[in-house]
Amino acid sequence: MSLPQEEHADSERTPLQDAMRKLTAPADERLIHRQADGSIRCFACGQRCMVRPGKAGVCKVRFNQEGVLHVPFGYVNGVACDPIEKKPFFHMLPGSDVVTFGMLGCDLHCSYCQNWISSQVLRDPQAASQVQRCDAAEIVRIATDRGAPAIASSYNEPLITSEWAVAVFRLAKQQKLRCAYVSNGNATPEVLDFLRPWVDAYKIDLKSFDDRHYRELGTVLDNITNGIRMAKQRGFWVEIVTLLVPGFNDSPEELRRMAGFLASVDPLMPWHITAFHPDYKMATTRATRASDLLAAADIGVKAGVKYIYLGNLTGQIDGWEDTRCHQCASTLIRRHGFHVHEVRITAQGTCPDCGTAIPGIWK
Repeated sequence: MSLPQEEHADSERTPLQDAMRKLTAPADERLIHRQADGSIRCFACGQRCMVRPGKAGVCKVRFNQEGVLHVPFGYVNGVACDPIEKKPFFHMLPGSDVVTFGMLGCDLHCSYCQNWISSQVLRDPQAASQVQRCDAAEIVRIATDRGAPAIASSYNEPLITSEWAVAVFRLAKQQKLRCAYVSNGNATPEVLDFLRPWVDAYKIDLKSFDDRHYRELGTVLDNITNGIRMAKQRGFWVEIVTLLVPGFNDSPEELRRMAGFLASVDPLMPWHITAFHPDYKMATTRATRASDLLAAADIGVKAGVKYIYLGNLTGQIDGWEDTRCHQCASTLIRRHGFHVHEVRITAQGTCPDCGTAIPGIWK
């Protein structure tokens, strides 16, 4: 199920949009369905826009020009080498670096977006970003030069720029690098099948468990819950993140439903519950407190979620950044913020104390 959204008008383009138009490629045929009248159904994200000639999709970066769906390609808005824990992935190559690249645009419009400068630049005149032409080999070369074993697509919503991500990841795989998506999870079966040969790990934001709230953000809850199930079914390594926003998604009832859902999909799937700080259009909303995170973690534990991590309040949440064996509770990874101080998981990915296999990507 998706919102009843259609294509957006493609007039009155900004100089940035004009620059981006020069950095595109035709959409992959696996992500579109052509109509007899020249319209194109796009399956890059859960909006499933019907994009008519001369129009752009909800994301504003995939547009139909004379019956060809053009998509972002050959540029970045930014590239950085980060700790992999910053994405956050806690069960993937702990203590490693990941080269992260991003483009522009998003299929949602979250009022608390903390990457709004890049994600909302085509909707919000106060956002200011630029594009930098590059080729896929340059991004991979940065990773190999830095000794980073992984590459991730993030900062904006990577689903809407999947053709470019696959071009990068195809070369990354030749260098034996792991590849990851940091996404809102508003996915379709088509795009997940397109990504699966190239993407190892998939971080999904579960922003709420209330359909009304998700509609405020620009999609429906079913798209996200189905996206989580589909990603798990296809064998992606999946970690979930919920930014806990006071007054939006922090009620005990909603968190119980959310935790129950995650436990039903896979109780061993990591759940990161992170603190909100006032930003963008929610600059007057209070910040999340440590007590809020701890209360949410207690709900998750009672629901049966085995790997819960609390974030963005390092120093106030002792022990909730560490990884403990779900069988014997031995501490396997000790962390402080994005810094990993100790990794005790064996080369075989097991607990050294009880021999239990610990889910994740450890090599």
